[in-house]
Amino acid sequence: MLELVEKTMREIVASLDDARVCSLYEGVPSGKRLRAKLILKIASTHPDAVKLAAIVELIHAASLLHDDVIDDALTRRGVDSINARFGNKTAIMLGDILYSKGFFELCALPSSVAQTISNAVALLSLGELQDVELAQRFHHDKATYDQMIYNKTASLIEASAKAAAQLVGKPWEPFATYGRNLGLAFQIVDDILDITQDSQTLGKPALNDFAEGKTTLPYLYMYEALNTEDKAMLLSLFGVVLSPSQAAWIHEKMHTSGALSRSIAHAKRLGKEALDAIGETGVEGLDKVVIQMIEREF
Repeated sequence: MLELVEKTMREIVASLDDARVCSLYEGVPSGKRLRAKLILKIASTHPDAVKLAAIVELIHAASLLHDDVIDDALTRRGVDSINARFGNKTAIMLGDILYSKGFFELCALPSSVAQTISNAVALLSLGELQDVELAQRFHHDKATYDQMIYNKTASLIEASAKAAAQLVGKPWEPFATYGRNLGLAFQIVDDILDITQDSQTLGKPALNDFAEGKTTLPYLYMYEALNTEDKAMLLSLFGVVLSPSQAAWIHEKMHTSGALSRSIAHAKRLGKEALDAIGETGVEGLDKVVIQMIEREF
């Protein structure tokens, strides 16, 4: 059914009747389609499930186009980003087009579904603003980090699961809890992989988060465990393009401080909470989504 989602996304974009927009859209990497997978598993019997999945994925694609501009990212999933190829203005406007068209199509769905998705998009944008503001300085407040990644990443995953349940008239609370915990864990794993994987595997520069001014969970745990001298060293590297020796120092301290192992354990704990939430729902395949998204190669 993911093929139908891809086809529907193209049809929605094509309905604008603009060859340039269609051409630009073909250059947007497809990604994992996590949100679509959740919707299809929860609401597979509903005739609007594919349409909802396509709308959510278009909205997600729009957010990534804006994200790449904000982060000055030159690659996205191993290929040149739209902003790198065509400039920031084109990337921003393409994102606006996908957002707007997604919301137009969303209006045809039940109001409860539309409200769930649209509220999550507002939170997503708020999370992006929080991420930008937090990048101005190193911070060591886990509650602030948790709120930011909930807004920026988990809110739309939570909303996807909740809206799918609303679409088919299922009690939505366990699905929302599942989506929230899955989304938080998914972002934490991404933050871990930025440290543990090489640039080729990531499709972007390794250790790029800290260079961009992002204080992610492993760095929070690492800072907490370091002595005064090492804390000063870590702070001196914040927002800096790292030399090989500096990168090696961070890798070493991540392991010796236990920061990575604590982060991995936290992500897996969230994954378990996600699974516990939907244990009685009878929906098959959601456990595999958790395994595929969280238990990636560290």
